[in-house]
Amino acid sequence: MTAAGLRVAALARGGGPTVRDAVMALLVELGMTRIFGNPGSTELPMFRDLPAGFSYELGLQESIVLGMADGYAQASGRAALVNLHSSAGLGHAMGNLFTAYRNQTPLVVTAGQQARSILPHEPFLYAERATELPRPFVKWACEPARAEDVPAAILRAWNVAMQAPRGPAFVSIPIDDWERPCAPIAIARSSHRVAPDPAAIAEAAAMLGRATRIAIIAGAGVAHDGARAALLDLAARIDAGVWIAPMAARNPFPEDHARFRGFLPASREAIVAALDGHDAVLVLGAPAFTQHVEGHGPFVPPDSVLIQMGSDPAQAARLPEGLGIVGDLALALPALAEQLTARPPSATPPPRREPPAADRLTDALLMARLAALRPDRLTVVEEAPSTRGPLHDHFPIRAGDEFHTCASGGLGHGLPAAIGVALARPEVPVLCLLGDGSAMYAIQGLWSAAQSGADIAFVIVNNGAYAALDQFGALFGIEVVGSKLPAIDFVALATGQGVSATRVADPAALDAAIAALFAARGPRLLEVIVSNPNDAVEERRAITERSL
Repeated sequence: MTAAGLRVAALARGGGPTVRDAVMALLVELGMTRIFGNPGSTELPMFRDLPAGFSYELGLQESIVLGMADGYAQASGRAALVNLHSSAGLGHAMGNLFTAYRNQTPLVVTAGQQARSILPHEPFLYAERATELPRPFVKWACEPARAEDVPAAILRAWNVAMQAPRGPAFVSIPIDDWERPCAPIAIARSSHRVAPDPAAIAEAAAMLGRATRIAIIAGAGVAHDGARAALLDLAARIDAGVWIAPMAARNPFPEDHARFRGFLPASREAIVAALDGHDAVLVLGAPAFTQHVEGHGPFVPPDSVLIQMGSDPAQAARLPEGLGIVGDLALALPALAEQLTARPPSATPPPRREPPAADRLTDALLMARLAALRPDRLTVVEEAPSTRGPLHDHFPIRAGDEFHTCASGGLGHGLPAAIGVALARPEVPVLCLLGDGSAMYAIQGLWSAAQSGADIAFVIVNNGAYAALDQFGALFGIEVVGSKLPAIDFVALATGQGVSATRVADPAALDAAIAALFAARGPRLLEVIVSNPNDAVEERRAITERSL
């Protein structure tokens, strides 16, 4: 139904339009007719007589809801609407709200509040500081002073969420606001892209023009800004190799391209070593640089200049040295390329990767066989931290593919995000790679996948442990306690929620299992029992036999 049709329907009911009518008309205008939520008593009036054309995507816990909306917003490129239940529901969602903030995902998050008339008495479900809980992981938070201000607050939240750098915004809405009289509001439209300073672009061009060997470091901002094609053109023009920035949550550059040089680690010393020999470092759509371990010394090789460009002014503000430029990369990169002289391409042999051994089922073998058997076009959603190295080594994200992972380091995002991605882009199959530990943070999301019928191939990489934690323990010389996860039956967990599932533990049966997985449609799951390098072989074999 159109916004005009909603207004006519409201008048036909008698009594004049309400806050709910004004909000629904606004949501139609904004294209937010798909609502991700888990409703409670303080939100029910919002959904009285839900108009035709709206859909409600139910998650069985609020963190699932937030993750689904995050994936949907990233894949669609537009803010998604999230409905949570008061402060308790918002609290459940906070982990994935933090991830959405770090992912720079545009979301309009609403939560119920008790009726205004009883707020002075601190009633059940009352949130005294409703707008303080989600901070600092929202760009803006509001509980409108009057009921008739609710539509304007939601419109402002949408605009704030869509402005660069994108991110979540929050509106707390008292339960009795929805029935109050309210006229429809006018839609104030604002642009959401920022062009770079021409003087700064000219300065960057002069710095790069003096360089003899340029390294480009590309982050998720390249994908957010729709600047992949512009990056390809720039890299060819200045004959630069391209690395992917540490902890990048999207794919900015095709990993099977001749100019791709690999993934930078989240370590200052290792970054400097990897970039040794370059006299200019151009960082695009990423900080310079995300670190995961303490580092010392320079940020770039000696005698190298550093330039950072992207839509996020906070990244430019914390640049340790060099030149920071704020601007939409789809506008900035062509402007920069115009001022640079084209250079002849240098011959660089492609990196060689030895295929993994096939005598035992490792995560490296799994990634290699998934890459060999995958369809031509694919979206990959990944939350398998201990498998990320083999993924980078053996499963290149190609041109036309999409890749999403968690920018925050938290768990429980990947499974529901894959559902949102599949709902936003139903024409492209989704492969969701999950570690066994990661999957258990959001396992009830499989129910939502089954209910939606989303075309998702879930792969659980089951090594029987929080293996990434064991790897860090080895790095620090610590024996990790509480890291083993034996005897979790993911096939039973999936089938119990309506998702078909199988298991494979024999490397000889792996190809057939993967081929069947990709040939199927709808939500389905393959549990893969892999060798855990942190475990003794005999112990891991015993765990495998018990899980089968």
